[in-house]
Amino acid sequence: MSEAQTASVVLVGVGGQGVLLASEITARAAILAGHQVKTNEVHGMAQRGGSVIAQVRFGPEVHSPLVEQGTARVLGSLERIEALRYRPYLAPDGLAVVSSQMIVPTTVSTGQATYPADAEARLRRVFPRLVYVDGVAEARALGDSRAANIVVLGAMSLALDLPMQCWEEAIKGSVKTRLLELNLKAFQRGRELAE
Repeated sequence: MSEAQTASVVLVGVGGQGVLLASEITARAAILAGHQVKTNEVHGMAQRGGSVIAQVRFGPEVHSPLVEQGTARVLGSLERIEALRYRPYLAPDGLAVVSSQMIVPTTVSTGQATYPADAEARLRRVFPRLVYVDGVAEARALGDSRAANIVVLGAMSLALDLPMQCWEEAIKGSVKTRLLELNLKAFQRGRELAE
């Protein structure tokens, strides 16, 4: 990233998946790297399992927290259909990191809609640069499936020009001490999956 550019990141998922923690860590890492940072979070129906979006913008001078459609360097999604919902935010050459997790929305469970059976195929079609991971399984293998958000964040981090030390310090400042080792391992595992 040249000094004149602002990097835009969009994180999406369903309430309770850890979108807001992942955005907090991203913002902290960018601040630690010396950038100006602005964030925007829309909780929506987060408490009821609804859609959640967080936007993080960083660079030498950031005027707005809002990411314009078609400009995000990275789209990180903790649920696969949410990635399709927020696809318009990603720049044409941007990276999509998508967890394969499927969370059935209320409209599907009540019969008002259907969950696409071909979700993975759709993702591969619409995202030229896609890292598709089973974030839940990867986090579970490390000891706690709730760290799936950090696995996704680790994969996203490769597309963001922030030093590893800043990421580690940001994680330390954002998670409880007892969960620190798990989250650092989950972040590293995400990086490995995206390489």
